[in-house]
Amino acid sequence: MALKRLTRQRKAILEVVRQARHHPDAAWIYQEVRKRVPKVSLGTIYRNLEALVAEGYLVPITKAGEATRYDANLHPHHHLVCEACGAIVDLEVDLPDLRALAREAHPGVEVREAEVTFKGLCPACKAALKG
Repeated sequence: MALKRLTRQRKAILEVVRQARHHPDAAWIYQEVRKRVPKVSLGTIYRNLEALVAEGYLVPITKAGEATRYDANLHPHHHLVCEACGAIVDLEVDLPDLRALAREAHPGVEVREAEVTFKGLCPACKAALKG
């Protein structure tokens, strides 16, 4: 995949998200990109995040009432949301074809995508409970 316009800002945003050890939101990305490109604006961050999503370089993770987070892991995977700290952890779990199951159960629907989100504790929170 080639970026349409590889501006300094867009390259910095993509690198920051790819290097993040979590699924950052735009505010966190903005703070990190400012270390590389001090004059970048928050509006520039949002516009470029939208472009990177549209071009298939990032995946948005949305949850009602919360800031959108961004995932640079483009391989098929699911997420665990930590009930204690809110961290989002990548999980590679094989599941049955949920779209096919939904089509079989409801022949009149057209299922285009299925998302599975697990809820539980991240490793750090689990360890803190034991300690």
